Amino acid sequence: MNDGYDAGHGDDQYELVGYDEYGRPVYRQAQGPGHAQPGHPQQYDPYAQQQGQQYGQQAQQYGQPGQQYGQQEYTQQEYGQQGYGYDPYATGSGQPVQQPYDPYGTQGGYDTGQQPAQPAYDPYGRAATSGPQPRVAEQTAHIPQQAGPPEERERTDPAEAAGPGGDYRTEQFAFVEEPTGDSEDVIDWMKFTENRTERREEARRRARTRVVALVVVLALVAVGGVCYLWYAGKLPGLSSSDDKSGGTTAAGAQKRDVIAVHLHDTKGGGTSTALLVNNTTTKQGTAVLVPNALALTGDDGSTTTLAKSVDDAGPDATRTALDSALGTEIEGTWRLDTPYLQILVDLVGNIDVDTDADVPDPESKDKGAAPLVHKGESQTLSGKMAVAYATYRGKGEDANAPLQRFGQVMQGVLRKLSSDPQGATTTVQTLGLILDPPLTEKDLGTFLAGLSDRAKGGDFKTALLPVQDDGGLSAEASDSVVKDVLGGTAKSPDKDAAVSVWVRNATGVEDRAGKARVVLLNGGFTFVSGGTASGTEAASKVVYAEAADKENAVQVAKTLGLSTDAVSQGKVSANARVSVVLGQDYKPAS
Repeated sequence: MNDGYDAGHGDDQYELVGYDEYGRPVYRQAQGPGHAQPGHPQQYDPYAQQQGQQYGQQAQQYGQPGQQYGQQEYTQQEYGQQGYGYDPYATGSGQPVQQPYDPYGTQGGYDTGQQPAQPAYDPYGRAATSGPQPRVAEQTAHIPQQAGPPEERERTDPAEAAGPGGDYRTEQFAFVEEPTGDSEDVIDWMKFTENRTERREEARRRARTRVVALVVVLALVAVGGVCYLWYAGKLPGLSSSDDKSGGTTAAGAQKRDVIAVHLHDTKGGGTSTALLVNNTTTKQGTAVLVPNALALTGDDGSTTTLAKSVDDAGPDATRTALDSALGTEIEGTWRLDTPYLQILVDLVGNIDVDTDADVPDPESKDKGAAPLVHKGESQTLSGKMAVAYATYRGKGEDANAPLQRFGQVMQGVLRKLSSDPQGATTTVQTLGLILDPPLTEKDLGTFLAGLSDRAKGGDFKTALLPVQDDGGLSAEASDSVVKDVLGGTAKSPDKDAAVSVWVRNATGVEDRAGKARVVLLNGGFTFVSGGTASGTEAASKVVYAEAADKENAVQVAKTLGLSTDAVSQGKVSANARVSVVLGQDYKPAS
């Protein structure tokens, strides 16, 4: 014990009291028997001398012999509390056994040679056994490292850190086998790079798709625009101004919806007919007023007037005859009796019309009573007033006067009718009309809603179809109305067909025209009704226009039982080759 101390501490006597945390011996000044200081009883350790010699040798390996590294003194009991271990059975006397501290795990505990070595305290969490032990990474990774002596901190060579003998121990490389976070970072970076590349490629694909879609849309718009201009006749070289034929092609290319409406006066008698036209190409609406004197050809080849066809032939035959005469395509027929017209005006909430005459109340018997409808601008008409105005014909007025007033009433109704197809259809359904096929309530409501939109926007007008006294169409009618408004072509009489005969009754007897019709049809002629004259004629007349028809006129006179002296050359109806005025001298065969 003195050998390990004398080298560094002179002649004073010191005794070994323990070892510091690095396993180096700690000494204190020795006291003789009976000199123990109070509070520090002398401890007897039979193994102290042997331990001091062994650790004195270890101290020489690390530095100066006997140098004291720890400043704190510990008793054997305190060492037991610090983790050096206490074995009450080691000596059989219950004495504590001090275990040396091995920072490198190279010694498996202090062995006295008499007792089995106990595990030494390892501040790094390693089991101080006699041989290499596996390292517990989870524990070691979180235990703080304690700083050793300067000599140990300066060791950077793995051979020096291996401890005596240069042997490497498994626990020294505990962290080598553990994966670091670098590999995960690399994987994350690679994933990020791949995702970013994919996003760029996806963005490029979307951009290409948008460009292709835009090009397709622009191409479709261009094609649609060209088709619309072609359909509307507005392409260069196809417009009416460039058409050498006078614009027939451009007018015919327009889209029109046409419905015929017939007003029936249930009290006073008579009818009025208007063709309602909705030109969806030019966005214009028109009511073409057709006079009752218009000559029409029936299915049997006979010729009659519009008024007769409406009353006798019915809506289907009349629609077909109008299409044949005007070159139109009428989609349906709307029969509107005067009671329904009154209900219609009341449903839309009265109408405003610029009236051209004072109209008396047809139900009033007092001739001096105030008129039901006053003449003037923007006159508000109820249902009853509208019917009275649409059917009124004053003394000395033209036969077409009621027709023109009916056109005014229809325009006023369209201005007040709903422009919504569903709303207009509801109004039609409320009327309770029984429509002639193929026209339906929904079709009529939708059609009227479109015309209502035109009327409210100022794009609706009325046009009277010019008809001559003989029922034929004038050249003016063919150009201004039939071609421009209806988009049709008036047809000339077929020269090879049966000779058409226009007949007007001036006998004063109502049924004489009907009997003449039967006789002419049986004789192979085509009958064209000329109506009833306002006065009577004493002698009958048979007139032809062209010399080639002179013989035809003679045959007509013989068929009717008239004298050939009644035949003469003159002006005839446009849709007939021979005209006849029946006088009082006409006596039909019994």
